[in-house]
Amino acid sequence: MKPSLRQTALFLSIAVFSISGCEQHPAQSNNAPNPALHTQNRQGETRSADDLMFPALTEQDIAKAVRPDPADQAPLQMPKLTVSDSSQQGQQDSSAAKPPEQTQASPAPAPVRQTDKKPVAVAKEKSASTATKKSTAAKRLTLAQLVQKYPDLLLLKGSSKSKQIALTFDDAPDTKYTLQVLDILKKYDVRATFFVVGRLAEKHPAVIKRMHKEGHVVGNHTYNHALLTKLSVEQFQSQIAKTQIIVKNAIGYTPRLIRPPYGEILESQLLWASKNNYVIVNWNVDSKDWKQLSQEQVTDNILSHAASGSIVLQHSGGGPRQNLSGTVAALPTIIESLQSRGYKLVTLPELLNVSKQL
Repeated sequence: MKPSLRQTALFLSIAVFSISGCEQHPAQSNNAPNPALHTQNRQGETRSADDLMFPALTEQDIAKAVRPDPADQAPLQMPKLTVSDSSQQGQQDSSAAKPPEQTQASPAPAPVRQTDKKPVAVAKEKSASTATKKSTAAKRLTLAQLVQKYPDLLLLKGSSKSKQIALTFDDAPDTKYTLQVLDILKKYDVRATFFVVGRLAEKHPAVIKRMHKEGHVVGNHTYNHALLTKLSVEQFQSQIAKTQIIVKNAIGYTPRLIRPPYGEILESQLLWASKNNYVIVNWNVDSKDWKQLSQEQVTDNILSHAASGSIVLQHSGGGPRQNLSGTVAALPTIIESLQSRGYKLVTLPELLNVSKQL
């Protein structure tokens, strides 16, 4: 029978111990007799001192002292893996590490948690919110609908019976284009209406004072050119009130005329303005100079559409990148052409027969 690994290790340990000796029996020098040479004489002819101290062990003695481990006798077997088996090896290793009862027991169904139902509830809530917003948007009246519903509250033009046209200028004041427009109007002795932005009027009060001194009418264009349809009631009223104070401090009266930026306004804001004696004024002739058009384009946009009672929209101010040179250059031709057609250029209070102040 072939000795096991453990038997071989024990045998080598005994052999090494026999050679090295201990404190009472030191190791042999190179000249000492080799104990291995005496193993063939174990029947009694010759026995060395080492034989007396360390008697020779027979194979039966070793077998009695060392009990072989059955695990050492069992041959090592490797499982044969097929292609399908290798794909499940990770699952087998994982299940082997678990106690038998966990491996064999069928997994219990996962409990339904309350959090699993939240996405459904959120989706319903979002759908309801979206539906509410769509419903609100559907109820909101367009500008055309507001004009049709409130023709006396949201004004676009004056009477067509008189040969009058009102020139209006938004986004004033600044110290570049507004001053050039004022110079041209003064040269032709024409009065116009300026809808001023409160923030700019606060920055350039001298320009506002010049408007008033030269007979022009000042209207309210909100404090910072806000889109009114995006504001709450309080924000809307604040935009108007702040500008009113600034203008009154500059020229001594509170404007009655309001022009909403972009012409946009809510029905509730329109009704509030009317209740507080304001007059909301838009336009029916757009020069489209806010697109930074050329002199020829601005001139054509106005002269091809102007008629008795028209309210003309132009600009005399804007941002730092706004180029209104086309408006300034077109203004002399516009004034001369309209006057040559027999139109009188007037302010909005004259055209609409309303007061300029509250």
